Amino acid sequence: MFKVIWSAPLAVAVAALVTLAPVPVHAQEKLAGKAFDAAAVKDFYLEGNAIPAQKRNTVVLKGADGKRMVFGLLDTSGYSTDIQQKYAGMLILERKTSIGGAAVGTGAYGFGLQKGTPPEGPGTLVIYDVGGDKVVQVPAQWDAALPRPVPLQVLNGRLYVGRHWVDVK
Repeated sequence: MFKVIWSAPLAVAVAALVTLAPVPVHAQEKLAGKAFDAAAVKDFYLEGNAIPAQKRNTVVLKGADGKRMVFGLLDTSGYSTDIQQKYAGMLILERKTSIGGAAVGTGAYGFGLQKGTPPEGPGTLVIYDVGGDKVVQVPAQWDAALPRPVPLQVLNGRLYVGRHWVDVK
């Protein structure tokens, strides 16, 4: 009888403590529907150009802190060769983020992927500010085991551009 009397309050106390345990700061939820549509951009400004974003190749993540991260590919066809070679996509960060181990501050950025030799090997992800200046350059690993590569996706804390990936925290 004594065990039953004390086990119920103990169970309630443990349950209360578990619900109060902090959620990891960078726990991320992939947004869809209206929340996705509200955050996804139609055009992205880089170096004086409003470049269309590819909605089908855009991912919006919301952290436990309520801040969002938007990753998307850009449609650079019809732009200069320099723009096409430099930019593959864009990212919008509402909080300081680690990409490939490098700190990237709050803001809007373009990114490009420089593939290695051979292209099925490690590459380099280069992040630029909206003026076209290099902000960060990080190694991008090649994932030959990825079952279904798509142009852009975020899986398990990794930003994938095809089979190339960098950690996002």
